[in-house]
Order: sequence, then structure tokens, then C-alpha cells
Amino acid sequence: MQQRILLLTLLLLSLISNVSLNAQTITGTLTDQDASSPLEFATVTLLSPQDSGLLKGVVTDLDGRFSIDTKVGTYLVKAEFVGYQAQYFNNLTLTEGQTLELGKIALAAEAQVMEAIEIRAEKSTMQMALDKKIFNVGKDLASTSGSAAEVLDNIPSVQVGVEGEVSLRGSSGVRILIDGKPSSLLGVGGTDGLRSLPANLIDRIEVITNPSSRYEAEGMSGIINIILKKDRRQGFNGSFDLTGGLPESAGVSFNLNYRKDKLNFFTNYGYNHRQRPTIRNLYQEFYREDGTTSFVDQTGDRVRGGQSHNFRFGADYFANEKNTITTSFALRRSNNNNTSDFIYRNYENDFPGNLTGISTCSEDSQEIEPNLEFSINHKKTYERDGHEWSNSIQYRSSVEDQFSQFEELFFDGDLNQVDRDNLLQRAANKEGEGSLLFRSDYTYPFADDGKFEMGYFGSLRRIDNDYLVEQFADDTWNVLTNLSNDFNYDENIQALYANVGNKKGRVSYQIELRAEYSSVLTELLQTSEVNDRNYINLFPSAFFTYDLSASNSIQLSYSRRLRRPRFRDLNPFFTFSDSRNIFRGNPNLDPEFTHSFEASHIKYWDKASISSSVYYRRSTGVIERIQSLFQENGELITVRQPENLATSDAYGFEFIYTVDPTEWWRINGSANFYREIVDGTNFREDLYQDAVTWFTRINSRFTIKKALDLQLRANYRAPRNTTQGRSLSLTTIDFALSKDVFKGKGTFTVGVRDIFNAAFTEVLPKENFSSQSLNIKEDLDKQP
Repeated sequence: MQQRILLLTLLLLSLISNVSLNAQTITGTLTDQDASSPLEFATVTLLSPQDSGLLKGVVTDLDGRFSIDTKVGTYLVKAEFVGYQAQYFNNLTLTEGQTLELGKIALAAEAQVMEAIEIRAEKSTMQMALDKKIFNVGKDLASTSGSAAEVLDNIPSVQVGVEGEVSLRGSSGVRILIDGKPSSLLGVGGTDGLRSLPANLIDRIEVITNPSSRYEAEGMSGIINIILKKDRRQGFNGSFDLTGGLPESAGVSFNLNYRKDKLNFFTNYGYNHRQRPTIRNLYQEFYREDGTTSFVDQTGDRVRGGQSHNFRFGADYFANEKNTITTSFALRRSNNNNTSDFIYRNYENDFPGNLTGISTCSEDSQEIEPNLEFSINHKKTYERDGHEWSNSIQYRSSVEDQFSQFEELFFDGDLNQVDRDNLLQRAANKEGEGSLLFRSDYTYPFADDGKFEMGYFGSLRRIDNDYLVEQFADDTWNVLTNLSNDFNYDENIQALYANVGNKKGRVSYQIELRAEYSSVLTELLQTSEVNDRNYINLFPSAFFTYDLSASNSIQLSYSRRLRRPRFRDLNPFFTFSDSRNIFRGNPNLDPEFTHSFEASHIKYWDKASISSSVYYRRSTGVIERIQSLFQENGELITVRQPENLATSDAYGFEFIYTVDPTEWWRINGSANFYREIVDGTNFREDLYQDAVTWFTRINSRFTIKKALDLQLRANYRAPRNTTQGRSLSLTTIDFALSKDVFKGKGTFTVGVRDIFNAAFTEVLPKENFSSQSLNIKEDLDKQP
């Protein structure tokens, strides 16, 4: 099947390469005048020579290149980037079928050494392109005082759950990168650090739903790339942020940069202190084969909080016009204290009439996470514009040291404490991760718009996990050997990729192929169980773009992706959040593979733009945590274990828009409608999901006076069926007010997230419960 797809793609490319369409194109490359480095995401606009009215705008790519297709005529072109002096090209005349190459456009940095620190930067909140969406954090008032998790939760297409899990267009399996690479700033679990990374340190976020083969194949639903702040302007410049709020939160951060001749130093620091309360209500129905039914109604609250320090330092050395060396060091340390209190009410055959028992569970957990990262990068450019070779080495080290105490008390249906000792347990968990990454990328331009890319990626990763659980009985702490374990995980990934692309008239294309070798070795030391998995996979991708006009384009894209089982997914031993909820991994778990298809359209007007997409994803070997149950001492215990389900089919429609009704009012928003069908009948007959749902966001920003901005944002998430339950709707509204101070060199912002307290209400109506209906399985080998 893969060979057929690749063959058809090659045939289609062959046909396209012979198409000759008459079009007029203006191309060029934006670079830094001093460093000769490309300026990515700079803005190039096509203006009317009569009144300087906006006709079309584009954003430069990672190599600083741009291409504007337009009609026959005479134009004014403006090239600009934040912190640089704009450059204009007057009276550019295009004839039929002409391609006008402006060559390398060197922008000069604004040579201004500031007496005070400049905080405010004028950027659009969101920039749209066919292959990615770019979200600039600096202009989003409601997120500037939050964390990376809160910023992501307000980006089109992205959702962040209560536990920090990230989904893209409703699907999990998202690959999160920092500055284009995996990072220890995210923590051992891959998303743990999102809550402690201050939003003030983030420059922009890229959402890529169908990534190029330059990126790892990991991430079945796409890639989210978090770009941290960094500047290259001459002299000393930077920013300083101070935040505070309720629920209890406080933070301070700064971004500093010093540029002198061939050296550029940059540093970021962020301190974050937060206490985040959450409410959890869970209603479950359990059906036995003898016809009897049990009900469990769980209510409670949890507080996640603590403090974190994020520090990053680096330097660029511009050896000459062709060679740049960059080194960086990052350190994150967080100290978290999480507490929770839950009440379980048990009913038999009648809810809420026949209350048979109550138990209360409490947890107190302390967690320390020191993480560090070091990288060195070299970039060499050649005479021809766009011809370059870059190499990088990165080392990461992460530790997660956690200690938790649990206590459970038992009562009968009349709220009298039963004749049973309180259950006291404690758990110590220490995870250590070390990884080494290598990367080499080579780009060779050919013809007028052609480009050939090839590269190598290598990753060596090891995780050690020591987990100890003890229970208090007979005046002593006793080790629970069936829960305690030492588990090691070794991962070796080697990849090669090659891309070729070109443009013929209005049609541009890129065909890509990535080959990855994966080796995963797990070892359970207590039992000497070893599981060794090796596999080689090919990941083709293709992109076709057609310019309907100068401001109207469509793109068709395809890519094959995968999701490897994570470290915790493979650990066969049990872990638990309390004695009623237990999780264990599955060492026999296989990777999940996805074919992703997308058709996108983007249209620009003078004061508006809209991007729309129709997408379809076909996944096999779907990884999902499945719940099973058993009884112990009359209580129902939930065991969650990841399994490979048969298939998943997800398709939907998404559109994102921006509108500027007036000079003082800007509106942007998004909506995503999708349906997902998951077939898990290969594992159990009742595992089947058919979910039709949608979510939407709208953001409205008003400039009341020249230095006073007001922002309102609304979010709605519709109900959704899951494989074993249902999550219901949620609506939140945010407000923020921003005022320039100190003659425009500072900004004061105050905001309120979730004005009507919809996500943190004390008493939730039953229709807002997350509900589940499960069958009790008497499967003794699943009991701890």
C-alpha cells in the first residue's frame, strides 16, 4: 500500500512538473545585515503605488525566503521585521509570466541602545499560512500572566486537559518541541513542564497539523513547536515581567540580550509560583453478569501547586558571513506540592437510594524536578541564496523525585465508621532520564524555486524508574512487593530524510520520504523480564499548492505518522493515585500508525483573512487506556491499562479567521467540527466509540485609546463520547485590560480567566459529570 501511494505521488509530480501556467511572481530572501542570517517569519507586503493600500502579505519561511504571486502591473513592495528598519522597493513592474527576483534583502537592525527596558512589541496575535499557524504570545493579553499550558489551551486547534494532557483537533498523540527540538524543559513525562514554563518566556507557538519529513515522525496528530524569546539587535535590549493573581499565583521573568560585533548573548529567567484548585466529579455504573448493578459517585477537589525556576543562557558567534555557532544552556527546577481529597459513595441496584458505604481518600504529594539541557549548533551558508548546512548536538538530563502519602477511611451507609483499620500507604517514585540528540540538515536550491533537502537525526535515550510502595500494618511499614519495582527503558532512534520541491507557475509541490529505525528495550529488574522491540518504517509525505490568485491559495497534503508507546505505557507494574484507582503499563504494546490527509485554503482581504481545512486521519493499532474492574473487600477497584485497539477514523472541518472592522477593533477566532469512530472490538466487544463534537473560540480586542487595550475571549467545548464514557460541555470567558506606562516603554496588564467560574464551580450539576458505564470483569490476573 505504501509503495502504491508513493508511486502515484511520483506520477502526479511528473504531470505537474510539465504544467506551464502564466503567473507573475516576486521572490527574494530577507537576512540580517550584520549576521547575514535569514530572518524567518518576517513580513513582506505588496502595496498599491497610488495610495500604499495593502494588496497582499506573506511571511518568510525558515530560510528567510518569500514568494508573492500577483497580476500584471506596477507595485510597491515593503519588507519589514520587528526590531529592524523597513526597506521599500518602488515601481516594480511585472509583465506576463515574469518572475522578478529581488535577491538577498539585508535589513539593518534599529541601532538604538535603550535607556530603559522595552516591554511592548507590536506583532499580530496570529499569522496564518497553509502549512502552519503561528501564534504570537506577546499580543495575547489574557495569557501573558499564565503558563505555557494556559497559552496552548487558547490556541486554535489545541486543547489542554486538567492533568496537562494536550490534544490537537480532538486527538492526543501530539509531539511538543521547544525551538524545534525535544527539550528537558518539558519534564520527564513530556508535558509536565508546561505548567511551570511562564508564558512571558515564549515568543511564539507554531501549530503544524501535517508536518514535513524534516521533523520526527512521532506525533500522530501533529506537532506543536514552542519558540522561546531571543533577540539579535545591536546593543543591550530586553524585557521584564511581573505577574500576580488569584487563585494564588505570582511570577517574575526577564529576557535580556546583548549584541556586540560578532557576539550575541541572550538569557531568559522565569520564576513561577502557583496554586491551582480543581474539582472532579465522576459517576460510574457497573453491570454484573448476574443482573445486579453497582454505582459509584466520586466527588472531591485537588490542589496542584508549587514553584519553579526556569533559566536559559546562550550565545551566537558570527565567525564570518558564512558560519554561525550557537550554544545554549537551560535549567529548570520545580518543587511541587499536590493535595487531594475525594469521597466515594457506593450504591447497590438503586441510585441514589441504596447507599451501602462511603470511603474518603486523601493524598499529600511532594515532587522535585531538576532538569538541565545543553546544545551546540553550527550553521554554514554558501554563495547561493538558500544553500546551507546546519548541525547540532543536544544533551538532556531530567529527574522526577516524588513522595506521596495516602489515607483512606471507611463508613457505612449511615455515615458510621466501620470496624476496619484506616488504610495508610505511601509511595516513593524516582525517575531519571538522560538523552543525547544529533541532527544534520543540508539544503541545496536549484532552478528558480527548486529546493532539495536531506538530513539525519539520531536519538539515544535512557530512563531509570525506581518505585516503592509501602502499607502500614501491625505498627510497621511493609513493602508491597506486587507494586514496588525497578524498571529501565532504553530507546535508540535513527532517521534519514530527503525532500525535493519546486514551483511551476502557480503550482508548487514537495515530495518527501523519511526512514526511521526504532529500538526499544525495557527491563523489569525484580523479575528479569526483558522486552526488546526493533522496527524500521518509511514515512512518505507530499504537499501540493495552487495559487488561485495573489491572495487566494489551496493546498493538498499527506503524511504518515506514528505514536510510539511511552515509558509509562510499557512498565508492567502497578502505580496508583489512591487505593481505588490503579494504573499499569503493557510491555507488549505496539506503535500506533496514522495516515493523515488534509485540504487547506487560505484567503486574504484588505482587513480580513480566513483559513479553512478539511482533514481525515486513519489510524491503526490505536493506543488507548482501557479500564477494567474487580472487587476487593466489597469495594470496586478500577485498573487502567493501555491497549492496542483496531482502528480509528477521524475527519472534520476547521476554519480560522481574523477581521479588523475598524482601526481600533480586531476579531479572531476558530471553530473545529469533527467526528471520530474508534473500533476496539478486537480487544473487547463493547469497546466502540462514535463521537461527533466541536469546539470554538472567539477573541475580540479593542484599542480604546492609543495606549489602552481591552480583550474579551470566549471558549466553548461541546459534549463528547469517549470509548468508555462521556465528557460534557464547558464554557469559559476571559477578560484582560492593558495600559501602556512609562511613555510606552512598559505595559500594565490585568486579567480574569474564566469570569463565571465555570471550570471551578463547587457544586456541579449532574449533567456536567464525566460519566462511565463499565462491565465488571472477574479477571484475577489483573488484580495486584
